[in-house]
Amino acid sequence: MGFLIYIYTIVTLLALVPLALGTTKEQLSSRECEDLGFTGLALCSDCNTLSEYVKDQQLVSDCLKCCTEDSDDSMSKITYSGALLEVCMRKLVFYPELVGFIEEEKDQFPSVKVQYVFNSPPKLIMLDDAGQQKETIRIDNWKREHVLQFLREKVKAASAI
Repeated sequence: MGFLIYIYTIVTLLALVPLALGTTKEQLSSRECEDLGFTGLALCSDCNTLSEYVKDQQLVSDCLKCCTEDSDDSMSKITYSGALLEVCMRKLVFYPELVGFIEEEKDQFPSVKVQYVFNSPPKLIMLDDAGQQKETIRIDNWKREHVLQFLREKVKAASAI
């Protein structure tokens, strides 16, 4: 009888390990993740940390469906063909760093367009070669330097397009 309990325990643990590691997780679209409140570049390690403090398994599960693997190499190599900087024109006054970027720096990035959408929080919508949305990143608290650095690293130069 003890041997059967031991085998059952081992089989159960083996079935749960892939779930805990997130290896069999399904991915949600950027829009679905944003609707759930997960925006930006959430790393899977952040979801694991979240699970230590929050006992809501559905929340942790949603986080794992929206996260990006922690591999620095894979993240640093991802580039996009363009981006939309989406912001509400009425709220722009509350984001002087973004105003400065739009007025003084945006011309450095011909493939980045500013899109004014009513009541939209400031965000970068990253686009692939076909102009399709690939990722959405909230930039509410970003400084101008952060926006510049991110776009230099993640948006292909105009000559590379």
